[in-house]
Amino acid sequence: MSSRSKILGRIMEGAVILGASIVGEDTFIDDYVAIGYPSRDKLREKAVTSYDDLDKISEGAIIGRGCIIRRGSIIYENSQLDDGVELGHNVLVRSGCRIGRSSRVGSGAQIDGDVIIGEQVSVQSLAYIPAKSRIGNKVFIGPLVCVTNDLYPPSRRLVGVSIEDEAVIGAASILLPGIRIGKGAVVAAGSIVTEDVDEYSVVMGSPAKPQETRANYETKKRVYETGG
Repeated sequence: MSSRSKILGRIMEGAVILGASIVGEDTFIDDYVAIGYPSRDKLREKAVTSYDDLDKISEGAIIGRGCIIRRGSIIYENSQLDDGVELGHNVLVRSGCRIGRSSRVGSGAQIDGDVIIGEQVSVQSLAYIPAKSRIGNKVFIGPLVCVTNDLYPPSRRLVGVSIEDEAVIGAASILLPGIRIGKGAVVAAGSIVTEDVDEYSVVMGSPAKPQETRANYETKKRVYETGG
């Protein structure tokens, strides 16, 4: 553990806490987890041959209270996980990310740098959230969802996607760069979203087109849940 870190949680043997990282009370850090991993620029510029070297160049990360960070996850420096955040196994959170209170990120998901995720968000396993993405509160992102940020890859211009509060993104959907998913909107599984989605609408297909309202979707969900 780094001499500069402030550790209040429970840390399993084998976890690596680097730089001026902070781990809040009642947080559990599993083994083979790295907190505060340095960005690639530092790895290129500095002579790094040991964890002590990594510790010296890391600015650390902030992990709130009551979090669970499972085995194999890596959280880069200058990222922040607010209270109650849970990560599955082998989650990657790159520099400059913030994940809001009580959000959950499933195993194998990747959150690239400069991403903001709100509170009570569910990001399912193997989802990919690239740089400049902005995700509101109480959003559901299904497994294998791919958010993109480069319209003409590989280019020098990245444009983030905005997903507003309470939106639902179905499994294996693809969101193209720069689009906005409106508040409460639903993107059906397997859709390719090429343009903005209105609030409380349901879209599906390739390219995704409006099909019904969120109110109709909720009615169908209630019938499904009760087995009617």
